[in-house]
Amino acid sequence: MGSLFEYAPAPESRAVVDIAPSYGLFIDGEFTDSADGKVFKTVSPATEEVLSEVAQAGEADVDRAVRAARKAFATWSALPGAERAKYLFRIARIIQERSRELAVLETLDNGKPIRETRDADLPLVAAHFFYYAGWADKLDHAGFGRRTTNGHSGANPAPLGVAGQVIPWNFPLLMLAWKIAPALATGNTVVLKPAETTPLSALFFADICRQAGLPKGVVNILPGYGDAGAALVGHPDVNKVAFTGSTAVGKEIARTVAGTGKKLTLELGGKGANIVFDDAPIDQAVEGIVTGIFFNQGQVCCAGSRLLVQESIQDELLDALKRRLSTLRLGDPLDKNTDIGAINSAEQLARITALAEQGEAEGAERWSPVCELPSSGYWFAPTLFTNVTQAHTIARDEIFGPVLSVLSFRTPDEAVAKANNTQYGLSAGIWTEKGSRILAVANKLRAGVVWSNTFNKFDPTSPFGGYKESGFGREGGRHGLEAYLDV
Repeated sequence: MGSLFEYAPAPESRAVVDIAPSYGLFIDGEFTDSADGKVFKTVSPATEEVLSEVAQAGEADVDRAVRAARKAFATWSALPGAERAKYLFRIARIIQERSRELAVLETLDNGKPIRETRDADLPLVAAHFFYYAGWADKLDHAGFGRRTTNGHSGANPAPLGVAGQVIPWNFPLLMLAWKIAPALATGNTVVLKPAETTPLSALFFADICRQAGLPKGVVNILPGYGDAGAALVGHPDVNKVAFTGSTAVGKEIARTVAGTGKKLTLELGGKGANIVFDDAPIDQAVEGIVTGIFFNQGQVCCAGSRLLVQESIQDELLDALKRRLSTLRLGDPLDKNTDIGAINSAEQLARITALAEQGEAEGAERWSPVCELPSSGYWFAPTLFTNVTQAHTIARDEIFGPVLSVLSFRTPDEAVAKANNTQYGLSAGIWTEKGSRILAVANKLRAGVVWSNTFNKFDPTSPFGGYKESGFGREGGRHGLEAYLDV
């Protein structure tokens, strides 16, 4: 988008990462073809070029991977925690060593800006492995334990067995870290299905497992479509299912595992409220609003997609926000100046476009900065809607794109009521200079994570998860261990 001065292009070199023309499934420590020989292509959303051809897992492959994980579980779970930790530390260090390569790969396959993969995703991925490596020999002291006959909690919580994990395309490597690190630290083995549009970083991670000398079968990676995910979730020898993705698929998974005794955690959709009070520092709030909804093109479950602004400052805040949006740079995700990258897929772009059009049809007022979209690839200009009411579809449904719905409020009670008026409950933000107001409002918000005077800040030591239709269970922190232990 135009500004007073033009930025010199600063593209990160593609040469730092070597993408093979084809990849197999990773089962029992080896790359292998799928049983039926099926393959699919993964493309770069910014250019639509084919990056590689990837083996497509089917039911037979899921079965083979679960058997490999079950066999590896016997020896892996018997290792002392300090020994398991060594592998996790090694993986964390290799991720750091290869982080530039992984950042470029993730940007190519996902479409998000290199600045985000380099400065947010990769440091957090390594930090998750470091953090859970530290827990591996301290599980007896985590405050979990199996109930003894007299009802008291004994130490020595035990791993569950084989974890089937299905992750989304918006943070491919970070979601892998959130799932795999605690599972391995607690002594479980893993079969993971990455999203079909972003399989490459998971396959690179498989190579990192080999580089770290991880025993065969402890981690298995099965790229594929929804049918592979369904086969994994429904496999009778899987003890634990972890899923991050849409609420609709989450409900289907909950129905599948009901009554099976499998342990389940779900991290689903969101419609986070970002609440700006009249005493908030406007410029800081604007930066937080931008981070909240335009980070990763708004393809974030905990995005601050509903802006609730106090009536008395609404005009001032919106003017500042529009000025700021006019300076955002949309374009080549590999350029270090880029703020807004490509939408992940044609399918996702169609969904965002349809919901934005519905917002207009229902009478909300649409605004985007002047913005030239590249001719190839999947792009959507940053967009905000004013004159939005709680009855509007765009205020209720998760758009999962760079689209912000603006609503106003007069009193703190009204802000809380509007923020909680959603079937979701994943995240919220509060902007005010009063500490007492932060605490008072945060305590009333039904959201798993509440940020104050910031947004989208993550840390491996802090648990993350939702209320209501945003799912259940927590990932990260000490709480994140519990989902992988028999307590």
